[in-house]
Amino acid sequence: MASDARIPAPIPPPQPKISKFKIALCQLLVTPDKERNIAHARKLIEDAARKGAKLVVLPEIWNCPLSLKNLSKYAEDIDAEAACPSISMLSEVAFRNGITLVGGSIPELSAGQLFNTCCVFGPDGKLKAKHRKLHLFDFEVPGEVAFRESDFLTAGEEPTIVDTDVGRIGIGICHDIRFPELAMLYGSRGRSLTQNREAYTQIYINEDETEVWMMHWRVVRWTSTNWLQQKHQVKGAHLICYPGAFNMSTGELLWELMQRARAADNQLFVATCAPAPDPNTSADYITWGHSGLVGPGMKRQPSLRRENLPLEVQRQGDMYKMVDVLGGNAQ
Repeated sequence: MASDARIPAPIPPPQPKISKFKIALCQLLVTPDKERNIAHARKLIEDAARKGAKLVVLPEIWNCPLSLKNLSKYAEDIDAEAACPSISMLSEVAFRNGITLVGGSIPELSAGQLFNTCCVFGPDGKLKAKHRKLHLFDFEVPGEVAFRESDFLTAGEEPTIVDTDVGRIGIGICHDIRFPELAMLYGSRGRSLTQNREAYTQIYINEDETEVWMMHWRVVRWTSTNWLQQKHQVKGAHLICYPGAFNMSTGELLWELMQRARAADNQLFVATCAPAPDPNTSADYITWGHSGLVGPGMKRQPSLRRENLPLEVQRQGDMYKMVDVLGGNAQ
């Protein structure tokens, strides 16, 4: 039976304060100048808020270049707020603009360990959740390229799902998107098919410092039939945000594919935000870019509604189960 396919039972989310909202993905070019990066990110966030965005997402490692050997020079102790210029800016700009802010990720130094950490702020400017990258990216082609995050970073230990004004959101960072089990966990902890909701989203993507904006309308209506309301009470995340920085090779092969797969398998939205590709070809790490929003129908223009294909009702719990070993307590 479908009801037996997930253990323990999903946790009902609270009713979101905002049922219609715009999401902004700020794809900014990162430089070696940390102060400049912070100022640039602030400007893009404020621009997005002025254009009506209620949820803003920043890229992975946006306050410094993604050079593993140099990350510690830019790292901040997030728990020591006074000494965190990046975190202080995110808190302030979220409060001043009354938005929910998924603050990409920055290098975090804590107890002598270096983490790749995403902070989520509410419209009150308070830190709502902190996600440390769970799956570290070790990539090597003998004689050509080697990139081993595990030589410099410590992996996080807990998944992160957070209730916000725009609904329940799961957080992953870059390589976390490669693991469908994490998305399945988020999908079971916070999605609601039993409430009617319309989501209007507009994406603002800044490709580089020319400040040229690409805008795309996404209009999606989520509704439920009485039959689904009676048969399907599972509630989990309706959106997973993945700040990421896939490289030029893995990006071309996998970046969009992974977004579509996670969205389709779990019937939710996936938002990704990456740094803009660096035109300096001598950079240590060149990102693929291509930030985007994918809906349950696997398309950049979401079309398939969940009630059209109610996978939760069709799961065969007598043959397989997903067990949430951490118990599913949302932050």
